[in-house]
Amino acid sequence: MVEALTDKNFEAETNEGVVLTDFWATWCGPCRMQSPVIEELAQTNDKVKFVKMDVDANPETPAKFGIMAIPTLIVKKDGKVVETITGFHNKEQLNQTLAQYID
Repeated sequence: MVEALTDKNFEAETNEGVVLTDFWATWCGPCRMQSPVIEELAQTNDKVKFVKMDVDANPETPAKFGIMAIPTLIVKKDGKVVETITGFHNKEQLNQTLAQYID
């Protein structure tokens, strides 16, 4: 399951290990395409924590990261942003990206 985060708990929930955050909105078509891919990865990859954040309900965190388009995926490793990806990406593309950061 992909946990939904808020502005209040984002930092605490994404400070350890490799974390992929999906920044999305309900009205965003490409976000609705990206979501099932993230859900599938979350079920098959136990080395990465997968979380999501609704940018409309939580405007502070996306603003802090300069997110201007969605979907945007941010990969953090031990609390530091190591990758920012904008637009739809398939499972293979995301697995390749994440593989670089898994020990």
